[in-house]
Amino acid sequence: MKLILTQQVAGLGAPGDVVEVKDGFGRNYLVPRGFALLWTRGAEKQIASIKKARSAREVATLDHAKEIVGQLKSLKIKLATQAGANGRLFGAVTTAAIADAVKRAGGPDLDKRRIEVRNPIKTIGTHEVSVRLHPEVSATIEFDVVGS
Repeated sequence: MKLILTQQVAGLGAPGDVVEVKDGFGRNYLVPRGFALLWTRGAEKQIASIKKARSAREVATLDHAKEIVGQLKSLKIKLATQAGANGRLFGAVTTAAIADAVKRAGGPDLDKRRIEVRNPIKTIGTHEVSVRLHPEVSATIEFDVVGS
């Protein structure tokens, strides 16, 4: 099955890329979640607009990405959320909440789709996530989750 990616998919490609995947993966996962569109000649024309939007969101240069890494390392980030008496959260911390906490702490505006949470964050304490800033540069953000 030939698809056009509309979002970054780990191990597959970036928005605007044309990829060939197995039918079930495309039909049951990528297309229903909005990660990809079926490839047609008409959809091929949309690739330019998808790539243009991606370039506007992307960190432009390697030097700029390294500068952002330096900013992220110097931040003290606290994320307040509702928690129970034993330190368990009511739900999990989302990538959007992490991006918002970085912005409130005085850091750069991060795209929530670039934040990678390996294990769901469901407890109070110090946690780490990684951020893909550039194809060659990723940063680690350390933040404290506190109950409110």
